[in-house]
Amino acid sequence: MRRTISFIRRNLSAILWGAWAVFFAVYESIALFTKNDDDTLSENTRKLFRIRSSKVGRAAFTVFLGGGAAWFLLHILTETM
Repeated sequence: MRRTISFIRRNLSAILWGAWAVFFAVYESIALFTKNDDDTLSENTRKLFRIRSSKVGRAAFTVFLGGGAAWFLLHILTETM
């Protein structure tokens, strides 16, 4: 039992990220196979930013995604932030 608790404490971040990734993959797979409206991440993102009906929404999404990707690239390569 002590070894298990020690393992969890040392690897909690990796366990949580892995659990999130598995949950997302399962949820998204179910959404793709059931083919209901507004159940995938892509559909909800389009709806949230009003991609189909708003140029401002498209611009906001582009800035948000582009800015996030640029930050993540710099974060990984420079090991800062």
